[in-house]
Amino acid sequence: MTQKSGKREQMRSRQRRERIRNSLIWGGLGLGALVVIGAIVWQGVRPRAGEEIPIMQSDHIPTDSDPGEYNSDPPTSGPHYPETLTAGFFETNNHPYPAGYLVHNLEHGYVIFWYNCATLDEAACIDLKSQIRAVMDEVNNFKVIAYPWDTLDVPVAMTSWGRLQKMQVFDASQARTFYKSNLNKSPEPGAP
Repeated sequence: MTQKSGKREQMRSRQRRERIRNSLIWGGLGLGALVVIGAIVWQGVRPRAGEEIPIMQSDHIPTDSDPGEYNSDPPTSGPHYPETLTAGFFETNNHPYPAGYLVHNLEHGYVIFWYNCATLDEAACIDLKSQIRAVMDEVNNFKVIAYPWDTLDVPVAMTSWGRLQKMQVFDASQARTFYKSNLNKSPEPGAP
């Protein structure tokens, strides 16, 4: 082999390696893009947790007026006040018609824990509240409220806009799933 043909062979070999390397890089980037696109599509089409409840007419009504009947207990949509409640854990129900505020929170993409300690003994109630708080803390209390609800037929329920999940026994994993799949799935998700 002459020196010239040896250099040509080295050049071809280097070009082959570069083509292979470029193919691997572009193939990896393409695969990465497909994964990202797939994840985005999955977010939009994956089934949401909880029972679907028909959406009610959701007009603003005067603050502290009776919002009337809702099609679920606790409510998932319907008439509501122009104001919302702040995120957090409420120990007492000190609003004449709390659903008027809370439904507006749902319209903004909140998830609400509704709890009824009347169905539990004192120790079980303390434990339930602690478990709810733990899940709320995991999400930094972002767009989540816990509120006492004495008409609830189970110890705890979760709602989002048009969704309801009742729990006879609190399940943190189920609560996380409900929160993740329903957060900001509402008519006004960008509102605070």
